[in-house]
Amino acid sequence: MDVLDEQLSASIAQSKHENRYRTLEPNACSQGSRIDIDGETFVNFSSNDYLGLAGHAALSAGAHAAIDRFGIGSGGSALLSGRSVIHAELEQRLASFMHAEAALLFSSGYLANLGTISALIGRHDHVFHDRLNHASLIDAVTLSRAKSHRYRHADMSDLARQLTRAGDARKWIITDTVFSMDGDITPLPEIAALAREFNATLIGDDAHGIGVLGAGRGAAIGCGLERGDMPVHIVTFGKALGTAGAAVVGSAALIDTLIQTCRTFIYDTAPPPAIAAATLAALDLIEHDSTIVARLESNIAYFKSRVPDLPLLPSSTPIQPFMIGDEGDALRIARSLRERGLYVRAIRPPTVPPGTARLRLCLSAAHTHDDLDRLAHSLRDVTTTARA
Repeated sequence: MDVLDEQLSASIAQSKHENRYRTLEPNACSQGSRIDIDGETFVNFSSNDYLGLAGHAALSAGAHAAIDRFGIGSGGSALLSGRSVIHAELEQRLASFMHAEAALLFSSGYLANLGTISALIGRHDHVFHDRLNHASLIDAVTLSRAKSHRYRHADMSDLARQLTRAGDARKWIITDTVFSMDGDITPLPEIAALAREFNATLIGDDAHGIGVLGAGRGAAIGCGLERGDMPVHIVTFGKALGTAGAAVVGSAALIDTLIQTCRTFIYDTAPPPAIAAATLAALDLIEHDSTIVARLESNIAYFKSRVPDLPLLPSSTPIQPFMIGDEGDALRIARSLRERGLYVRAIRPPTVPPGTARLRLCLSAAHTHDDLDRLAHSLRDVTTTARA
């Protein structure tokens, strides 16, 4: 064993000792309310497929038709030969759907965040970002080399104090709209008001809001923001929309600027046309069938009504965190749930702060009330067993 492998092996051993070691578990069936791991089927409560669209026939049909017309790969970056008419159609439809002027596609939400923030923000700017923001936003601020200020989670008083200290510097506020590990919605109207007061620009990562809030149109509309209150709106397709990739939505000037300057757009291969076609199909479903989002909202309310006594963080979104604390306990409870036929992964540091290990329960429009009853009963059972 060489020196590098010795070092890596020691680090892996430490992760196992601390109950922070992670494993990959390939799913052998289509994404949905069920998951097949090693030949065993479980009810899936670990998926971001909030609307149950990932396996929808309409998305498959759209993708197949695009493959027949365009083939598999896009063949190049969008500025070379990789941009097809289906990409352009999706950008136009998405902008219209979200009441904006324009949109620009990216191959992932991580790249959309990295590229957009580093393209817009300069090293002399001041960035104010929530302490619980997604890793991609934290990395993007680091890449921008701007002066970084992290305010306490959703604490508007702390944000206002920090904005005041920045004086006349160029200022940006960056936040998740729905926090992926806590499930809470950031106070967007209050943040937008502070942005106006301090002449700051608000950037919102709406990865877990698009398709869920605002009748599916995202957090800005869901929270009643005016057009322009959140000038940079970043959405991903791999969660509620059931496909893959991402987009930045905003003004025509914003999108044109990103086309000229955003490295993760300019130098990245364009998303496959089939993915764009499937995303168009998802937008059609959400826009023309309000029952899809309504089923998700109904399931969230039903589940919460069944577990008023359990240690869930306050959340009105599909993300329902079941707090445990200790990493080892989180792993043991997740295993107990699996023995009852429920697939739930334990979330541990460094994804969440030390001492806040949890089960991240993800609800879907595809779950039945029987599924939710089973989850509620099993959570209560394993919690009682763990305390005994």
